[in-house]
This record gives sequence, structure tokens and C-alpha cells, in this order.
Amino acid sequence: MEIILLERIEKLGGIGDVVNVKNGFARNYLLPNNKALRANDTNRKLFEANRGKIEADNAERRSEAEGRAKDIDGKQIVLIRQASNTGQLYGSVSVRDIVDALAEDGITDIGKSMVALERPIKALGLVDVKVKLHPEVIVSVGVNVARSPDEAEMQKQGIDVIAAMFEEEQAEAVATALEPDSEDEFDDATPPSERAAETSDDAADEEGDKA
Repeated sequence: MEIILLERIEKLGGIGDVVNVKNGFARNYLLPNNKALRANDTNRKLFEANRGKIEADNAERRSEAEGRAKDIDGKQIVLIRQASNTGQLYGSVSVRDIVDALAEDGITDIGKSMVALERPIKALGLVDVKVKLHPEVIVSVGVNVARSPDEAEMQKQGIDVIAAMFEEEQAEAVATALEPDSEDEFDDATPPSERAAETSDDAADEEGDKA
């Protein structure tokens, strides 16, 4: 379907561009959300007659979004979730979770359609998520998914929590393997030279007894 864009659409074009898109994309998204018009003669004339207002309104919205971007870009939100020792979540983090966390942090008026998350987050770690405040103003928000506030702080500092935990377990395993099983091992740990001397002394004592 041939359409006239009423705002910038990523990978398609900007205001006033006439482009071809799949019918379903036009009918289900672009047209009902007032992001485009069918490219027929009537709509072409309508667009040109209102082009100045459309561009002015877009510029105003862009300016407002740029103002908000200063408070949001680079912000990090923390989501505490249960996970296995391999870092896999028992569940996942969705767009709704991110929107709710932003709202709790005082960043309101962020709708689900504004958050660009290709797939739910299913593992611990830091994930950069794009938030579209305006078709021409996109910011990045850090999503810190951890099992506890302490682990979230470690991840914030750039520490791989799972790797650190694995190294700690390995160190504990090595330390346990090197620990003696009983006090007898301490006795057996007497140097050979000392054991030989002790044996000689014992033999000398026995000879003295016999004499």
C-alpha cells in the first residue's frame, strides 16, 4: 500500500514522504495510529494544505521530548528477580515491568509502545533498552536485573555476578580439598628426617631396656 507519512518512521522515512508498505502494517498500525494517510489524490491535497501545521506540531512535540530526554537518558532502574545459579530467571522481565519500574522512579507517561524491547529479558545482568519519547528523540535506559540490591550494585560497578560467584565456589572447593580430613593427618605430616630420628631413638631405648 502507498501511504503518506505524517511523522518520522524508523527505516521508512520522514514527514511527507510517500512510501510503499505492507497492507497489514498500514491497516493495523500506521493508519489507525494517525501516523500516515493513504496516498490518494484527496489525501495528497489534504496533506499539502496542512503541511505547515503538521510540521509545527511535530517540532513542538520534539522539543518537549528533548526536554524530557535530559532526565531519562542514561538512567538505570533495578529489578529484583529470582534466578538460578546459572543466571537464568525464573520467569522474565517484560516491557510492562520496565514501564512500571520507570513510573515508580518518577518517570511517568511512558507507554508500552515507547519501549523497544525485542524480546523479554530472561537472565541476570545489565541490558540497555531504547525508549522512544518522540519519533526523532530516542533515549537509552539501563535495566539492572539482579537477585538482590547488593548484586545489583555489583553489576552497576561492572562486576559479572555469576562469574564472581563461580570463582568463589571454585576457591571454596579447592580450599576444602586441601584441608586435612583429621588430626591424624597432622601427625603424618612429620618430615621424614624427624620420623627417622624418632625411630632411632625408640630403637636405642629398647636396646637399653634389654641391657
